[in-house]
Amino acid sequence: MSRKIWTPPTPAIDTGRRRLLLSLGGAAAALLSGCEPSADDTVQTALKRVSRLNDAAQAALFRPQTLAPLFKRSELTLPFRFNAFYSEASVPEIDADRWRFKVEGLVRTPGEWTLKQLQALPPLTEITRLACIEGWSAIGEWTGVPLHHFLHLIGADTGAKYVAFTCADGYYTSIDMASALHPQTMLAFGFNGANDLPDEFGFPLRLRIPTKLGFKNPKHLTGMRVSNQFSSGYWEDLQGYNWFAGL
Repeated sequence: MSRKIWTPPTPAIDTGRRRLLLSLGGAAAALLSGCEPSADDTVQTALKRVSRLNDAAQAALFRPQTLAPLFKRSELTLPFRFNAFYSEASVPEIDADRWRFKVEGLVRTPGEWTLKQLQALPPLTEITRLACIEGWSAIGEWTGVPLHHFLHLIGADTGAKYVAFTCADGYYTSIDMASALHPQTMLAFGFNGANDLPDEFGFPLRLRIPTKLGFKNPKHLTGMRVSNQFSSGYWEDLQGYNWFAGL
């Protein structure tokens, strides 16, 4: 199937978004509201230090086997809400036959995976809530391969610290290994009973991680890297969002 060539739009910075949700970083920003971080290296350094402390605190509280709530089909949010750093009219259209998911970094078998290969793996289907940092949430049914299974399949070093993701729309993010190994974290390729994802919700593949806020659930995945080298994320870099972003 041939689809049009897509160019990522220029992101619009939403100054009304909450930069940090339930975090010490948000409190620090409020205390320093009279300062402009971009013009004051001391303030910027202080805010980053508080954010790192908050990340460490959330990581310490995280329980790798504690499950996020599950819901019934009767509780699905219909229609499910679209959200991105661009309008729905700008959603990328991806040719599934040409698309590849590139695996690299600290793995025994780096390489590229097709959508059919991923769909052939033992699937997990769960109905969970996606919570956005903007304050809304939506319940959807997601089907995909558990990420912990995929990591073991490719011989990933699960003692590594991070798993980073790249996307067709220019988005990027990373998560800690403990969250990657959580039993509900999946590489999702199906939605609400369908065998594939709608374009607007991440076709052909997205990360679904119900223990973290929505911006840690990247869509239109193109690659994954297992590493000990920290890499941030799109909204963390653009608006100072807290990196761990746990619920």
